[in-house]
Amino acid sequence: YLEGFGWLSGKNIRDVNQEIFDDLKSRGKLFKREQYTHRYPICWRHKSDLAFRLVDEWFISMDEFRHDIMEITQQIQWIPKWGEDQELDWLRNMDDWMISKKRYWGLALPIFECEECGNVAVIGSRDELKERVVEGWDEFKGNSPHRPWVDAVKIKCDKCGAVVSRIPDVGNPWLDAGIVPFSTMGYLDRPDYWKEWFPADFITESFPGQFRNWFYSLLAMSAALEKKPPFKTVLGHALVKDEKGDDMHKSAGNAIWFEDAAEEIGVDVLRWMFTAQNPEHNLLFGYGAAREIRKQLITLWNVYSFFVTYARLDEFDPSTEPAEKDFTKLDRWVSARLGQLILRAETAYESYHLNRLMKQVVRFLDDLSNWYVRRNRRRFWKSENDSDKAAAYQTLYIALKGVLKVLAPVIPFVSEAMYQNLVRGLESDAPESIHLCSFPEVVPSVIDEEVIRDIDAVIKLVEMGRHARNKVNLKIRQPLSKLQYAVSDDALAKAFDQNAGEIMDELNVKKIERVSSPEEIMKFSLKPNFKSLGDKYGNEINQIRDLLAETDYAEAAESLRGEGVISLSNNGSVYELSAEDVIVQEDALDGKSAVSEKQLTVAVITELTEELIQEGIVRDMIRSVQNMRKEAGFNVEDRITVFCDAEDDLKKALQSYENYFCNEVLAVNLSYNSAESEFSKKVEIRGQKVNYGISRFQKNRGN
Repeated sequence: YLEGFGWLSGKNIRDVNQEIFDDLKSRGKLFKREQYTHRYPICWRHKSDLAFRLVDEWFISMDEFRHDIMEITQQIQWIPKWGEDQELDWLRNMDDWMISKKRYWGLALPIFECEECGNVAVIGSRDELKERVVEGWDEFKGNSPHRPWVDAVKIKCDKCGAVVSRIPDVGNPWLDAGIVPFSTMGYLDRPDYWKEWFPADFITESFPGQFRNWFYSLLAMSAALEKKPPFKTVLGHALVKDEKGDDMHKSAGNAIWFEDAAEEIGVDVLRWMFTAQNPEHNLLFGYGAAREIRKQLITLWNVYSFFVTYARLDEFDPSTEPAEKDFTKLDRWVSARLGQLILRAETAYESYHLNRLMKQVVRFLDDLSNWYVRRNRRRFWKSENDSDKAAAYQTLYIALKGVLKVLAPVIPFVSEAMYQNLVRGLESDAPESIHLCSFPEVVPSVIDEEVIRDIDAVIKLVEMGRHARNKVNLKIRQPLSKLQYAVSDDALAKAFDQNAGEIMDELNVKKIERVSSPEEIMKFSLKPNFKSLGDKYGNEINQIRDLLAETDYAEAAESLRGEGVISLSNNGSVYELSAEDVIVQEDALDGKSAVSEKQLTVAVITELTEELIQEGIVRDMIRSVQNMRKEAGFNVEDRITVFCDAEDDLKKALQSYENYFCNEVLAVNLSYNSAESEFSKKVEIRGQKVNYGISRFQKNRGN
């Protein structure tokens, strides 16, 4: 306590609690004393309790001013939209704005209060200060208007003539932050230049606290000076937390510094990670989540690497465009999907909803890598440079170039590296940087909705077929005799028929067949939803279960579609069940594994013949040799010789599919006896041992 507090003067505030209680009690001023737990402010540095002190501060009255600010607030695009409501709510309810602080460093408030007569003068500019100064200008001249230099300046009171000093207070930091659109762009000195930049197109900050801090101070300053919004769009985001949703603290050991994260996972992964999250929710950051994002970026890199590898070998020239007839349906599908992505990207960038765009990007890259490239590998691999291969190259090149331009604002460094090698390496007249390119444009005719619908449906069918295989642990390398499907849409059935070859190849089945109804694939039955029915019918739920077991599924489904309910009756009791009251149980018929989604039901026949088993064995053997090629460091185009010393079952299977095996592994010679080789390895396939050896084929040696 300072002087002037009587018996408390000179004492530490933390040591006098009991004395204060005793003093109040002795004077009959103490009504009641009790202990209770409450939050109390502490020093962030020393963790000690803070002391409240009563001081005079300077305020801006909000009685009329708030309405000016509210008017310009409603002229701004707020993202998310509820941010506008939050700001308006703050403005309606806030008290007068305290603009002063009892600190040394900060914006020196230009307020001069006369101690003689109480007159207050507010100086509006350096020129006005120079006109009114009576002493201290030489000390201030050439320095910024901060303490201690500005404190030397004194003016004459325009009311009583006394010499007046500036008040010792400095401005609230948000007062300083709010003046940025004016102070940094020459509002007073270069008004024409300032007009070129005002208002700002876009600002962004974390929402918590900024409604009453930076957003508010910007709005207040602009309302006072120009009666216009200081920015056109504001994107507010929540807080950055660790990947578990906890606050990051150095003391907790979960803080991650930017430099460390940039070194560990790369800045483009960071940018992708934050762009992909909904900014309305807390942004979760950590290395585990970042590694998942990196996988998506690696998908793009792998497609790029695949293209560059083969395009270099075949000396691809993007200026030589194939004829329209040379492009396959898959080529047209990728081009259409790219067109869709570009249009959605335009909308996402213009509306600042980039998290929605990133979902579309991930889907596009997955389809490009795991469907288009994989389904078309042989078009790139084949030795002849025909029009079909040229169409595949052109399609993939345009797709890569387009998606890189779409992603350039999100991953500026990786996209630039790819662009320089991919585009600048092939197009000498291309802009020097991807960031100097125009955003890609779309020819409406490229977006063929029918092609998109057909191929997307084929991909969905294949995904469901894989799921059916996985349910009974049938690996994709094991051939199956048949895939069956039931679908009510004839257009989709036609698409499946037209793409039967791709479907059979993807699912490794010998045949696909459409059946007339899902009941030929699965048995459907109805079970009670106990959670829903328990509240409605209580103890009668067991009776409902028995009635559902006897109900014809097809009739019940038709009733639900038409009337929205299933009516069950027994001994005079009637039960009306809605869709939420029942659970559809799906069981595949014997010899099948099946899945059903909406209007599509898919099944694979699980019975394996000896011939199918042998082919599955050979596919496993092919995979093991392909892995050996990678381990040995062979080039993808290298022809090889193979020796295979295997047990009888494996040898018998390999002999049955020898030509298929050699074609897949690029073998010009296959021997069943051990021989000297560049790379050898023993592996186990389906519980049996096999010893392989592979060597690169040397034409000059003839082997």
